This record gives sequence, structure tokens and C-alpha cells, in this order.
Amino acid sequence: MVESIQNARIKYGFLILGYVIMPEHVHIVILPIDGTPIGKVVGEIKSFTARNWFSENPFNMHKVKGVFWQRRCHDHNCRTSNAVKEKITYCHMNPVRKGYVEKPEDWIWSSYNWYLGEENVPLEMDVIEI
Repeated sequence: MVESIQNARIKYGFLILGYVIMPEHVHIVILPIDGTPIGKVVGEIKSFTARNWFSENPFNMHKVKGVFWQRRCHDHNCRTSNAVKEKITYCHMNPVRKGYVEKPEDWIWSSYNWYLGEENVPLEMDVIEI
């Protein structure tokens, strides 16, 4: 998933403001900087992840093709800096709400620890004033 997001980030040049990777879904707060439609970015991430999973997963011994992602994503346009902050907080609290960890800093697959100043994180965030 991290590689998929990074590849799409390089291809489309969007900014990443927050994320959480969960066992069964992903939340990502992005800012397109050149007018690229969000659907195109999400499609690239989903396509790359699914192709990798179906081609490299040892549990897919018969190289079965199938559905990896839900058909559509649920996007939300944030119109204020407070809305962006709320979505980032929502991402960070997702593993806590699901009962996977007690504190958001215990879940390494989110941007939370980057915001705490950690350097060894799966994805670095882009710095903008919000």
C-alpha cells in the first residue's frame, strides 16, 4: 500500500497531509496541486495495489484474478483548514476506534507519528500550513 501511494504521488504530484492504513481499508488526506481529479489518483493507487497483490501474494497460488477493492471510494472535499484537520484526526483515531490500539501513536501505519516528529515512518507528509 505504501509503495502504491508513493508511486501515485510521484506520477501525479499530489500532497499527502494524513493517512491511516488499516487491515481492511485505507484513509488518505491528499491535496492535488495541478487539478488532477481525485478519482484518477485513487484509481492509480487501487490498481497498483491490486495488481501487486494478485501477482505476488503467496496465498494466491493459482494466480486467481478477482476484486480487491470496493468499486468506488468515498471522497470528501475539505473546504476549510479545520475540515482538513478533522479528517487527519479521524485517520489517526481510526485504529483506536476499531480497538486495534489504545493510543494513535501505537499504530505505525498512519501519519500520526510523523506529526510527533518521528523520522522512521512509512510515508512522510508534505508540509503546508493548515
